Amino acid sequence: MSEARGQLLLVPNTLDLGTETVDIQQVLPLGVMQRAAGLAHWVAEDARSTRAFLKRVHSVVPLGMALQSIDIRELPRPAKGGAAARLPSLDVWRGLLAPALSGHDLGLISEAGLPAVADPGAALVAAAHSLSIAVVPLPGASSLLLALAASGLNGQSFAFVGYLPQEASARASRAKELQAQSRRARQTIVLIETPYRNALVLQALISALEDDTRLSVSCGLSLPSGWTRTDSVAAWRAHPSTLPDRIPAVFSFLAE
Repeated sequence: MSEARGQLLLVPNTLDLGTETVDIQQVLPLGVMQRAAGLAHWVAEDARSTRAFLKRVHSVVPLGMALQSIDIRELPRPAKGGAAARLPSLDVWRGLLAPALSGHDLGLISEAGLPAVADPGAALVAAAHSLSIAVVPLPGASSLLLALAASGLNGQSFAFVGYLPQEASARASRAKELQAQSRRARQTIVLIETPYRNALVLQALISALEDDTRLSVSCGLSLPSGWTRTDSVAAWRAHPSTLPDRIPAVFSFLAE
């Protein structure tokens, strides 16, 4: 008989990047916080921000042990240049999953929203499956789905495409390519960017997309100041909106 294994729990985070501008109880279900409070082992992008998250949880549900006793391991940093050949080996993921292999439940957390969605934790989830570790997603907010729901665009067919290229001409070419895809498939295109590039990406989309393409921007979702605007590109050009450079935004568009 094989040794009993723990589960990999995908623990959702808030969407405020740790600014604590929203009450955690307004974003995360109580049941999720109860599960998080009882975990002794975690994998995260950043141990410091995870400790801050656990302090917020502790204000609602007392942690099962002292914070300093909780084992928090960090995901490998992405390889420079993004070369697939330099992805960590299965042995690296096996080491991170060691608590689950030894019978303990293990939490995976993202810096914001759901782990493993537009998030490097996806590789750990893939490794868990290859090692026959059960993966259990816990309910929480995803900025991508919240933005899509609020956009009024096609929610029956959509594609999340990640980030646009950073170089200006390549970024414009990619936006036009995605617009053609959207028109051909009647598909909503969803993308994100690092907050300090919010204004740059918005301007790039306004410049590259055609007048009648509907463009939606959701900024600061779940925050008291959060908002969503959906309008034609022509209307965005005539009446631009200012995007903050420290608050996450999600961009969606649908070509008519």
